[in-house]
Amino acid sequence: MTDIAVLDAPDVAAVALEPTRARLLAALAAVPGSAAQVASRLGLPRQRVGHHLRALEDKGLVVEVGTRRHGGLTERVLAASARAYVVSPAALGDAGADPARIGDRLSAAYLVAVAARAVREVGQLLRGAERAGRRLPTLTVETEIRFASAADRAAFADDLAACVRDLTARYHSEGAPGGRWYRLVAISHPRPGGAVDAAPPPSPAEEAPV
Repeated sequence: MTDIAVLDAPDVAAVALEPTRARLLAALAAVPGSAAQVASRLGLPRQRVGHHLRALEDKGLVVEVGTRRHGGLTERVLAASARAYVVSPAALGDAGADPARIGDRLSAAYLVAVAARAVREVGQLLRGAERAGRRLPTLTVETEIRFASAADRAAFADDLAACVRDLTARYHSEGAPGGRWYRLVAISHPRPGGAVDAAPPPSPAEEAPV
């Protein structure tokens, strides 16, 4: 079972997003079981669960991991193919988010589009790495920061941009033999559930995000 599966095929995403099937995936990611066991745990009719499990198995979202004897019958034990799932914007085709189609690079829409591109690209690279039996080299840096004022937030953005420029200039090697291109993205957004949710909209002078 992989940690995360990125779904970029529309038909597979549609199957996973159906509410009952999404519940089944969550249940089987937590504890593998037979159709009867899952039906009992979720309080759903056995036939209905069997129908949905067949659809999930047909798309590779559920896999058989063993068998068990129960009441003179042999039942298949099933598990989700991943612990969690993410739907890639690639599943939407041309309607998927694309930062190239958003002109305002300071907008929240651009941030969402860049994050969506990361899901699409890393998902594709991850599948290739898994097929090759290799790890995908990535780097993730995450933290939280509380700014005292909009001015401090803007100053932090300037300092961060300068730091990224300096590091890029130091380590970038345009023509290095065997070199590999990487995409670096630094984003920031208000933390959900914070006081900013109830705050009035910022003035134009305060709108420049990190």
